[in-house]
Amino acid sequence: MAKTLSVFNKIQFLRERYYKASVGKESLLALISETEVAEQVYNSNAIENSTLTLEETERILLQIDLDRYITEREIFETKNLARVVSYIDKKAKEQELNLDIILTLHKMLVSNIRDEIAGRFREKNEFVRVGNHIAPGPDKVIGLLIRMLVEYFSSSQENIIKRLAKLHLTFENIHPFIDGNGRIGRVINNYLLIREGFVPINIKFIDRKKYYEAFKEFDGKGITSTMEEIIGKALTNSYFKRLAYLEGKEILSLNDYAKKHKLSHSNLINKANRQTIEAFLEKNIWKIGDIHS
Repeated sequence: MAKTLSVFNKIQFLRERYYKASVGKESLLALISETEVAEQVYNSNAIENSTLTLEETERILLQIDLDRYITEREIFETKNLARVVSYIDKKAKEQELNLDIILTLHKMLVSNIRDEIAGRFREKNEFVRVGNHIAPGPDKVIGLLIRMLVEYFSSSQENIIKRLAKLHLTFENIHPFIDGNGRIGRVINNYLLIREGFVPINIKFIDRKKYYEAFKEFDGKGITSTMEEIIGKALTNSYFKRLAYLEGKEILSLNDYAKKHKLSHSNLINKANRQTIEAFLEKNIWKIGDIHS
């Protein structure tokens, strides 16, 4: 808990800086959000075993033909999730999350892929497996989701990292849909962050192993600390990136920054991974904002 609290305090400091730096820069913020869509879609789909690369994801969204055969399902998964990501950016500022919104997001996500299950929770005799256990029965889904939201909203005095980790783990444990649970769960994270005045996060494919460990930890012991760490890291990364752009810094790869300042690149990578310098991962490349010389 102490670790989560210190990360949260750091995020509060970054958030204040972000608010000051973003005044009058709505168009730059919109641009950052737009350019992040493909990366959000790529990472979320890759966690669910999609074969698409980031470049292929970008090409599909720009309606550029690919060099290899891609299934229709993967094309719709990409386009639909991009629509959902863009939609919540606006919707979250207008309305509190509820079950109807979750169903709307699911309908947008699964349309043209599995229309017979799009926009509805699991029904009679529709059981699913989550890891090594069977998810709660379909008759329990709505009650459990309502309890999940009530717990989240009634614990507003707690820090958002802890609340979000618990909600995300609970949602995936309930597995309310036949298909699309992981993607919707990650979208809900961002809906709630945006709603509460934070920036959206991008849980990276490279963190997939740790991400699945967080679910095992929760299923076995009810512990949320690994998911808290993942969310805290993703939120810090998101603020570092936005601040580098909003504060008008020169964006350099960490490699170029090391050469420019005659520093050890491996040492900087180590610090970037520990988030003790304001470096951020963008399109799987470590970058940092540097003062213009």
